[in-house]
Amino acid sequence: MDKIRVRGRAALSGRVEISGAKNAALPAMVASLLTSNSIELENVPYVRDILTAQRLLIAMGVATDVRRDGLVTLGGARVTCQEAPYELVKTMRASILVLGPLVARFGRARVSLPGGCAIGARPVNLHLMGLEKMGAHCEIVHGYVEAVSDGLKGATVLMDTVTVTGTENLMMAACLAQGETLLENAACEPEVSDLADLLRGMGAQIEGDGTRTIRIQGVRQLHGSRHRVIPDRIEAGTFATAAAITRGEVEVANCYPEHLTALLEQLARTGSEVETGTHSIRIRGGGRILSRDVSTNTYPGFPTDMQAQYMALMTQGDGIAVITETIFENRFMHALELIRMGADVTINGNRAVVRGGKPLTGANVLASDLRASASLILAALVADGETVVDRVYHLDRGYYQIEEKLARLGADIERIH
Repeated sequence: MDKIRVRGRAALSGRVEISGAKNAALPAMVASLLTSNSIELENVPYVRDILTAQRLLIAMGVATDVRRDGLVTLGGARVTCQEAPYELVKTMRASILVLGPLVARFGRARVSLPGGCAIGARPVNLHLMGLEKMGAHCEIVHGYVEAVSDGLKGATVLMDTVTVTGTENLMMAACLAQGETLLENAACEPEVSDLADLLRGMGAQIEGDGTRTIRIQGVRQLHGSRHRVIPDRIEAGTFATAAAITRGEVEVANCYPEHLTALLEQLARTGSEVETGTHSIRIRGGGRILSRDVSTNTYPGFPTDMQAQYMALMTQGDGIAVITETIFENRFMHALELIRMGADVTINGNRAVVRGGKPLTGANVLASDLRASASLILAALVADGETVVDRVYHLDRGYYQIEEKLARLGADIERIH
């Protein structure tokens, strides 16, 4: 099992290229189940979750070619299996996204309840509720969602809470449903709009993505398309925070600054200088890191996927910062590992109180989930001595060659095989 070793106290400087968004590429790959024609995707990151999705789609009969240069080719002409087994989906929650396309195109699906990071319950009830509104019959049997339909029909679906994968699942299903579907209280994340762009390229009729109401007019069939996946806003945010915590200067290239408005505003509040270009961000860490409170929220609010990295930054703050997590109920597990490195963090329900100014020291730490892994590496960059991060398979789920990118910016970091 790989580990990552970091020796701290180096200010980062230089330019880093951001990879494609894993959370946009996954639903785009799954969209291949909606058509018998071929789909080509560009700018797909070569990370573990993409390879897991490849194995899942191949098991269903989708011809899938994933290349390290970011090009993915998918062909759903010979889909023979409408089942997603536990062995293939236990490590990746996004596997539930095959449910809507399978029911819409084939009238049946059997999908294991998904796994992924241990950061909270993240139930699939809204996915099932939406499909049932559209005429499917869904039940959970022996840990599997079993859904059947003799033809989905358009409906108005009001989701109690905002769910990104739920919005994406139902949007894909509605593309082949008869009539019009309205998704109310839909997710506004850029990854949802990126999927909508792909689906429109395939012939879908979708309006309103990026807002809380998405309107889909069903069509009889979809065709192939070529699509370029958006840059990964969370990877970009992670490197921007790395520049801030090390008091360095980094140009984050190949990103969309407008997808990171809440984070960039927060980094500016903590003392960093932030300059944005059309497709780049330049971060200059300040001489002093200011402690500032933050609360996670759905897009366009402060992303929950940046909460752990921001906590690492606040360990170096000049005072007390309160971090409130409103999305997931179990997303402070990284705090215990930061405490092992000398951080002063107190957890009270969904709030973490971080008392900054405590010098961090290197330690052996365990990553509990994808973003926790990134936060530990950021903390290690400013810790005195050597830090070894174990269980970096979590990190590999969503960051492509992060240790190599950080090394090119001046970090003393290496992977231990």
